[in-house]
Amino acid sequence: MYDQILFPTDGSQGASVVFDHVLDIAAEHGATVHVLNVADPALVFQPQKDLLDALEQEGEAFVRDAADRARKRGVETVTEVQKGEPYSTIVDYAASQDVDLVVMPTHGRRGLERFLLGSTTERVLRRSDVPVLTIRPDDDGTITYPYQTVLAPTDGSTCAQEAIETAADVTTATRATLHLLTVVDIASLGIDVRSDIQVAQLEEAADAILDDATAVAETAGVEPAAETVEYGPSIHEGILSYIEDHDVDLVVVGTHGRTGFDRYVLGSVTEYLVRTSPIPVLTVREPSSNA
Repeated sequence: MYDQILFPTDGSQGASVVFDHVLDIAAEHGATVHVLNVADPALVFQPQKDLLDALEQEGEAFVRDAADRARKRGVETVTEVQKGEPYSTIVDYAASQDVDLVVMPTHGRRGLERFLLGSTTERVLRRSDVPVLTIRPDDDGTITYPYQTVLAPTDGSTCAQEAIETAADVTTATRATLHLLTVVDIASLGIDVRSDIQVAQLEEAADAILDDATAVAETAGVEPAAETVEYGPSIHEGILSYIEDHDVDLVVVGTHGRTGFDRYVLGSVTEYLVRTSPIPVLTVREPSSNA
């Protein structure tokens, strides 16, 4: 499934934890890992060659250490240190190297010389045409690969369908089970759900979304193990609750979706999940040509 994996790193402890998962994925698929460090000139108050050189030298040490760890696992690497704005450099590198997957921690170090922060990760996942796997760096080591249970929340949007197709690919490659979920955010709809007619409308819309999602998964060759509609005070809480209740190992979501009466997930919900999910989150952006 994966031939080329990109791992941007700032050398932080969080990045080190995430890199363990990268190596697990690469070893399973025989993938090459591109280890990229981006030295951001904007972090130097007065652009001076010696300070920029110091950033690059530090970056060289980061990628060299990562390559050494990969070598011990039998994983092939390509190392690169570049100067520029981190998020755009990462996105451009992924596109130019035909990368299949970008893997990033949800946050990194802070300070003058530490630049791979949460804001960078969020910018990458909003703009990357390549799927982005984000992992909280405070993971306690319970995240394993291959995954056993994969969750794909959906709102019926084209972007969500792209995410379901990706989730189906992951379940096939890892021999996992696929769960489909749509969550109705009662509070945000601003309607009186005590009406039987209104409840029926919500149920009908949610069932239609799940039917479409199931069709997408089956076309991709995967029979979903579960198709669930949940009602709750918020979308992200419903997804997090489902993750906990069903021992989900990976959640796959689109980076944006529809809005309106019966369209309610993705977008800001995805960003919230990236920050708070206890498990890896794989984000999929609708290709630019289709956006």
